[in-house]
Amino acid sequence: MNETRQVLDSLDHELIALLRADGRAPLSKLADILKVSRGTVQNRLDRLLASGAILGFTIRAGRDYPDSAVRALMMIEIAGKSTAQVIRRLRGMPELHTLHTTNGTWDLIAEIQTVSLPEFDRVLREVRMIDGVLNSETSLLLSSV
Repeated sequence: MNETRQVLDSLDHELIALLRADGRAPLSKLADILKVSRGTVQNRLDRLLASGAILGFTIRAGRDYPDSAVRALMMIEIAGKSTAQVIRRLRGMPELHTLHTTNGTWDLIAEIQTVSLPEFDRVLREVRMIDGVLNSETSLLLSSV
């Protein structure tokens, strides 16, 4: 499990920031903003995806949408040296929108969002079945204030 960390330059960071703001921005628009060629943006994007610096593309819905979404924070305890393996598995789950390492009793905190309670229940079961996950505690998010 030897993970090499890619060194990102300022152009990479700017590209990632632009994609965070608008993951559907056309390459030509990104190239204009960054003042580079479309090919440069495409090559950088391909490299960032291949290296794992960018894991995928998603949308961020406004606070008011959807009211029917089931959202929660899940605190996860991991066994010994299996943290990297567990994180890789969790990153592959599209329902986990954010994943944080932390200290104390819990090793990770995951923000989960699903479209229904049955889907939410399925995600909880999948997380708990991952080798290396010892314990978890989940709190549903009722509203954002």
